[in-house]
Amino acid sequence: MKMTFKSSAENLLFPLNIFIVFLLVFAYKISIPYWLQPIGRLHPMLLHFPVVLLLLAMLLECFRFRSVYKNEKLYQNFSTGLLLTGIFLSAVTAIMGLLLSGEEGYSGDTLVWHKWTGLSLVFVSTVVYWIRSFSWYNAAMARLSALITISCLILAGHYGAALTHGDNFVTSPLTDHNKKLIPIDEAIIFDDVIMPVLSAKCLSCHNLEKAKGGLSLVNAQAVLKGGKTGKLFVAGRPEISLLLQRIHLPVDHEKRMPPKNKAQLSNAETAILEAWIKSGADLKKKVIDLPGSDTLRILSVEAIGVPRTKTQTFDFAPADEALIKKLNNNYRVVSIIARHSPALAVNIYNSSVYKPETLTELSVVSHQVVSLNLSKLPVTDEELKGFGSYENLQSLNLNFTAINGPGLQHLKQLKKLNTLSLSGTKVNYNAVKQFLDGSSLKKLVLWDTGVSQTEILQLKRRYKNIAIIGGFKDDGSNPVRLNLPRFSSDSSIFSAPLLLQIKHPIKGIEIRYTLDGTEPDSLNSLIYNKGVLIDKTLTLKARGFKKGWLSSDVNSFDFYRSTYHPDEIRYAVAPDPTYQSVDPGSLVDRQLGDFNVNSGKWSGFKEQQMEVTMTFKKPIALSAVMLNTMKQTKAYIFPPQRLEVWGAGSSSGEMKLLGISNAVIPKMEDPIAFVKIEARFRVHKVTRLKIVARNLEKIPDSYPAKGQWPWVFVDEILLN
Repeated sequence: MKMTFKSSAENLLFPLNIFIVFLLVFAYKISIPYWLQPIGRLHPMLLHFPVVLLLLAMLLECFRFRSVYKNEKLYQNFSTGLLLTGIFLSAVTAIMGLLLSGEEGYSGDTLVWHKWTGLSLVFVSTVVYWIRSFSWYNAAMARLSALITISCLILAGHYGAALTHGDNFVTSPLTDHNKKLIPIDEAIIFDDVIMPVLSAKCLSCHNLEKAKGGLSLVNAQAVLKGGKTGKLFVAGRPEISLLLQRIHLPVDHEKRMPPKNKAQLSNAETAILEAWIKSGADLKKKVIDLPGSDTLRILSVEAIGVPRTKTQTFDFAPADEALIKKLNNNYRVVSIIARHSPALAVNIYNSSVYKPETLTELSVVSHQVVSLNLSKLPVTDEELKGFGSYENLQSLNLNFTAINGPGLQHLKQLKKLNTLSLSGTKVNYNAVKQFLDGSSLKKLVLWDTGVSQTEILQLKRRYKNIAIIGGFKDDGSNPVRLNLPRFSSDSSIFSAPLLLQIKHPIKGIEIRYTLDGTEPDSLNSLIYNKGVLIDKTLTLKARGFKKGWLSSDVNSFDFYRSTYHPDEIRYAVAPDPTYQSVDPGSLVDRQLGDFNVNSGKWSGFKEQQMEVTMTFKKPIALSAVMLNTMKQTKAYIFPPQRLEVWGAGSSSGEMKLLGISNAVIPKMEDPIAFVKIEARFRVHKVTRLKIVARNLEKIPDSYPAKGQWPWVFVDEILLN
């Protein structure tokens, strides 16, 4: 049986190597059928066997020529069989890996290095197996062969681990340990709280190198874009957000994220994502912009590792962790407010599935609940009767519930309640007054309720120790910042003059705008009336103003004119197959891509220049060509070094250089950005056009990847 296996395996080694070469040569022409894809996906499961076997075989090879083993038949046969088995399994694993790499979502330099080091391991070990039977093969060659084979094995394993777990998988404990704490007044929720969670638990499968499901999570723009199955979340609606749905799936479910073989999100990390989405998923808000009792702020401070200015202690015992976990579901989040604290914060959402039982089920932990958010739920006065067990409740949010007022009397028994929000409810002056008499409340929010402005002033005079927050008058006494003006168009590129509408949800707002890129002010900028005519490439900035309010932030929008559209467009030089638009027509579809290079909008070029040709049935008067490119230096994505525009006036005419434009080489610390490169020239009548974007020949020496080819990504060409 051993000889049968040995001879069969030896006979298969040669065709397996030939098949690997075949897959390499014709990789870009082969489409992996669906019935073969499961075989490719066995690659991660099988690869550990040949790694161990080859490592043991090479260690045995080092001692093979020692006198004590040289004539030992068992040692020689065992080492030969071990090596043959390891090579055979390595070849099968390599074939599976090549099949797997053909699926969508696998790309980048790490994959290339993993592929070639893995294949080198197969080829080198095969050669070693065949030459070790020759008479000239000696102890020195055995040790050299073992060294080369083990080196290939280590490199292949290293790049495989980087592909699976991320570039800094091995060193991350050291780098994370040395990470400096972020000052609380500088911490941004998305950058310093949300992204670290995504990076730690999601980025290994959703990066530029390996964007599973077309989803990349390398930056904010990619997170907003989502993947093949749609956007990751709906701001303010965690109950219908895909991200949370996948997180809450059973561990064994095939669509569970992260998969069961990956590091899972902790309860605190899940609560952070849910609270962030529920709060509106703002990308720029700082932690200190949130109220001190806000659940997201509490969780963010804990995640960042910055101690709160005042740590509150509690004299009650913590709830059972298993019980807390059981109470969490797709519409209710129960989380510990801080490490080693027994206090709980509860958020309930999704009014369509809410039932009074949702609150009743919390009775088992009501003693530990200090914060309860019931905003936008159909909670009635009758349900407030059961709040007596929440004896340690400090903050209660009843905004936009069905509360009318009588039920507030049931809250007077909560002696530790200090913050109550009733915005958007129908409570009236008498109900509020009766509740506040003898109450220990410190803060009451009454925005948009049945309590009038005059009555709110009366309450403020009567209860001076309570911060009562009502509506804002236009007298400047309590200014609040206006939200952004809105534009009627979300398309940046236009071909014909566009009449843009600017709107604001608050009546009486004066909108001022500029068309030259300057910041609009309340005195000198243009006043918006019935529309703004956009007939050329420009940057429009708008801001809202109203007496008694703080002016809004500036809403900025770039408009680009593209007058002409080619009748035919072709790649003269094909993009890299990994990042290639489905149709070259996407380069002139008047839709700008985002920062997700896997969206199908971008055409990527690396070791070749971008070159496209265009033809027009009728001559056009051309004077400018603009490219939309990307700058993402940490991913080695650079704008092209030089843009060249060539044109001919007839179908048979000679191409002439019409104009050029040279780009500035970015610095390593430059932020991620889109870069518009435009070549302007005197008007030419053309029917044929050739546009060339020349890449840098190598990454500058100031970069870690110096000497390598950078990427160039182009997603739109504008013709004027």
